[in-house]
Amino acid sequence: MDPRERLDDGQEALRAAMDGLQGRINTAIPGIVVSFNAAALTAVVQPAIQRQVRDQTGAWHWVSLPLLLDCPVHFPSGGGFTLTFPVAPGDEVLAVIADRCIDAWWSSGGVQAQAELRMHDLSDGFVIPKVWSRPRAIGGVSTDSTQLRSDDGETYVEVAGGQVVTVKAPVGIVLDSPVVSVSGRLAVLNSEGAANPCTIAGTVQATGDVVAGAGGSSVSLQSHIHGGVEPGSGSTAAPTPGT
Repeated sequence: MDPRERLDDGQEALRAAMDGLQGRINTAIPGIVVSFNAAALTAVVQPAIQRQVRDQTGAWHWVSLPLLLDCPVHFPSGGGFTLTFPVAPGDEVLAVIADRCIDAWWSSGGVQAQAELRMHDLSDGFVIPKVWSRPRAIGGVSTDSTQLRSDDGETYVEVAGGQVVTVKAPVGIVLDSPVVSVSGRLAVLNSEGAANPCTIAGTVQATGDVVAGAGGSSVSLQSHIHGGVEPGSGSTAAPTPGT
């Protein structure tokens, strides 16, 4: 009991009682992931803010809150599509505490009666990844585009001004689809000095012409001609540039 509750001052005693009540209400708290269950989409989280408790002598001490167990993890989702992240131990997250018991809803879904009549209890946490304390904040955040990126900024997909501006991947990009359609021009730049900037395994079909080279040294697959041709069984010379 707060010593102020023993005072004759009713207002002071009321404030002390309200402080005590408010101190037992849990709403949201930053936390650190201890483990992540990818099958159940739940996490065990250590709250990152300590609380004061008073021992039997009346002395106050800072103590860590208990682990938040089996917290459902929130991923942005809707309409049958979900954006997932590989939540890992050590990630900083925001734990949001439901105002009523979520056990029956979590196990069965739908609208359910409360399994227990508890309120703002640490047993009823949801996890929203990710938040950052100042020492762990990532750098290089774009202020004029949206990015899906790695924390180190080396891999990202960037969208700005109604277009996908950049896809950056130091290792490679894999498109796994029966058909890939490109509407518009496709430019392949050999900017990194690769021996084969474009390698295709299989037959290449084009409904239009195929032109190699540029300007006066270009060669058309459909309309090029060969010089030095004489009747007989010999092979023609190389295609004539510019035709």
